[in-house]
Amino acid sequence: MTEKVAWVPFDVLENYMFDVFKGIGVPEDDARTCADVLITSDKRGIDSHGIGRCKTIYYDRINIGIQHPCTNFEIIRQTPTTAVVDGHDGMGHVIGKKSMQMAIDKAKKYGMGMVAVRNSTHYGIAGYYALMACENDMIGMTGSNARPSVAPTFGVENMMGTNPMTFGIPTDEDFPFVLDCATSLTQRGKIEVCDRAEKELPEGWVIDQHGNTRTDTKKVLEDLVNGTCALTPLGGIGEEGAGYKGYGYCTVVEILCAALQQGAYMKMLTGLGKGGEKIPYKLGHFFMAIDINAFIEPEKFKQMAGEILRELRHSRKMPKTDRIYTAGEKEHLAWLNRQYKGAPINENLQKEILTMSKELGLNQYDFSQYGFWAKI
Repeated sequence: MTEKVAWVPFDVLENYMFDVFKGIGVPEDDARTCADVLITSDKRGIDSHGIGRCKTIYYDRINIGIQHPCTNFEIIRQTPTTAVVDGHDGMGHVIGKKSMQMAIDKAKKYGMGMVAVRNSTHYGIAGYYALMACENDMIGMTGSNARPSVAPTFGVENMMGTNPMTFGIPTDEDFPFVLDCATSLTQRGKIEVCDRAEKELPEGWVIDQHGNTRTDTKKVLEDLVNGTCALTPLGGIGEEGAGYKGYGYCTVVEILCAALQQGAYMKMLTGLGKGGEKIPYKLGHFFMAIDINAFIEPEKFKQMAGEILRELRHSRKMPKTDRIYTAGEKEHLAWLNRQYKGAPINENLQKEILTMSKELGLNQYDFSQYGFWAKI
């Protein structure tokens, strides 16, 4: 059964989120950056990280005082090719964009650049920053740690975050190769999407304290916070599906997002104080940019990269399978499908949008014209 949704044009949603961020104290230029990161997610079909997170991850956290709307971007240490940044619990999107731009600028001069960040907040889709590098004929890499939700292989305690390790590689095609995914089998955002759609989870995504799989979506979201269930690493439960590989990559990201910049890690990222009160998350990130021109002419690189991807897609397919994809292709196809339709907004997400509109007095937006049926 297809979920009932209303489709809202991207320009309307982007301007709406811009006004929401401004309404809660984010400076105008920063608000535009935040809205751009979120709408890019919706454009690419990544519904777990777009408008669906505007209220719960940013609006609510700013309102309760655990995230600052004004970002103090402080460079703690710097060399010609590296930097350490303290974000002081500001807007992760702003911190992320400035940090990746620093890495790109360093790479333009010296071939490579890397920036490590501490005391940041959720920065949206990691692919946004990898795409920044691709647009400059560079290879981009980024990662972020997150509040604990993933158990190590053979463990049941949620120790590490979903910790994406993301790569962006330019090609001669209409879209770059962008591998943007968690190092866990799934991530909290997708569980939130299932919750809004009132669907149960697939088996194997989440385990309880005895290592048994759980599918009760709403309760899982509660228990991830109190630590009585955990996500499984990429590869799944145990070693049969090579879950140790996802566990290993998850650990790499945790180290690079904490040790280089002496930031918070694992259980320090729960967002809860000793008395159970909500506190800033203090996330860590890293950003890397590699200038292709330091190795070879960018056009030659992009042509060969494109040839590799095309050969993969044109290789022999499994029976009853329509096609083979390469990373970034489905997101490009999502954009082609959505560019004139906009983003799909279901009833629960409509309620969040209407709530923010009412609380901020954004009366200039009449979402009923796009088919909203939800009431608050």
